[in-house]
Amino acid sequence: MRHSRTDFPEGFLFGAATSSYQIEGHAQGGAGRTHWDTFAATPGNVVRAEDGARACDHYNRWEEDLDLLRDASFDVYRFSTSWARVMPEGRGQPNARGLDFYDRLVDGMLERGLKPAATLYHWELPSTLADMGGWANADIPKWFGDFTQVIMERIGDRVWSAAPINEPWCVSWLSHFLGLQAPGLRDIRATARAMHHVLLAHGRSIEVMRGLGMKNLGAVCNFEYAVPADDSPAAQKAARLYDGYYNRFFLSGIFNRSYPEDVLEGLGPHLPKGWENDFDLIGQPVDWCGMNYYTRKLIAPDNGPWPSHHEVEGPLPKTEMGWEIFPDGLYNLLTRVHGAYTRDVPLYVTENGMANADRLVNGEVKDQARIDYIDAHLERVKRAIDDGVPVKGYFTWSLLDNYEWALGYDKRFGLVHVDFDSLKRTPKASYHELARALAR
Repeated sequence: MRHSRTDFPEGFLFGAATSSYQIEGHAQGGAGRTHWDTFAATPGNVVRAEDGARACDHYNRWEEDLDLLRDASFDVYRFSTSWARVMPEGRGQPNARGLDFYDRLVDGMLERGLKPAATLYHWELPSTLADMGGWANADIPKWFGDFTQVIMERIGDRVWSAAPINEPWCVSWLSHFLGLQAPGLRDIRATARAMHHVLLAHGRSIEVMRGLGMKNLGAVCNFEYAVPADDSPAAQKAARLYDGYYNRFFLSGIFNRSYPEDVLEGLGPHLPKGWENDFDLIGQPVDWCGMNYYTRKLIAPDNGPWPSHHEVEGPLPKTEMGWEIFPDGLYNLLTRVHGAYTRDVPLYVTENGMANADRLVNGEVKDQARIDYIDAHLERVKRAIDDGVPVKGYFTWSLLDNYEWALGYDKRFGLVHVDFDSLKRTPKASYHELARALAR
């Protein structure tokens, strides 16, 4: 790697991220069923109908995994809590074993000198709440606030940072409009309501955590850099709209207390009555903004119903996900988000990484493509900092190869290789290279 810790300002933080359902092993420790369990059990939804029942068995192997973070000289571990592990029915009686697990996990981070960065929700909705409409139900902000109260009364005094919901676009649009993740709907009314309710739940969670005296609270959104497929006005309009419902809708709700007019043309008729009056809650002040970035998308217009466009395959080199590698998109988004939305609020790159065709050969995984990917994106982060953007940290996705949602266990994003039969962890070349770059 060309970059190292010394290339960045004093206090700049490096971290790695994971999520609960993808690594813990959900079928143990008293966790309740989630909509991902049933989505995966439905034929055709997930590769080989795989689920997170065992995953990486982080529930039992967390000490080994935290040692990996410490030994690579990471500063921060961005982890998530499972709503269904803490409250198996989504409401009511908490699961003592679940609370004890996160208690031990946070203490284990602190013992190793790691800053615990908690995300409360990373997509594993309890099945009983899904039965009641899930994110389309107007009561879900209250339910999520109650969950926030339970988990943060237990660990909130020791976490370094907290964010309510990972990637609102995936929770709502990807899962309710495109149907590619749980609950697998293709319903514009449910989509509009989920998009609004996820922001209300975010605001309610921030409100609860403030009431507990917590500090360093943020929002984590995912971003794609939208590019017109050609120079036509129609393609430019299509890319602008894609950017609208992917990027601007959630940013504008949280930081500008409004929704983009071009997005409201399609979603407005399906939003719940009185949505205009909810921005005081949605716009609860946050202390930082987290940006998850992986790729760009080329967008072309079509004659279908709103949003009347589609993605076009681009010419750039691609990851194993089929995503173009476009580091400039990260720089462009960092500068734009800072200038138009967050202003003086610090930014963190809370996820960035790639799926690669990793192979374990003679006890080694040579993943030079991942090293190059991370290095190129770090260069854009440094450029943004040099241009005055207050970027305070960079967290790679992911520490471990894990359950990659609808793609099962086929796609490997980890710095550490996981044999999903033996569960043996083997640090890849990218892990060793980052450890050298981050050594103090």
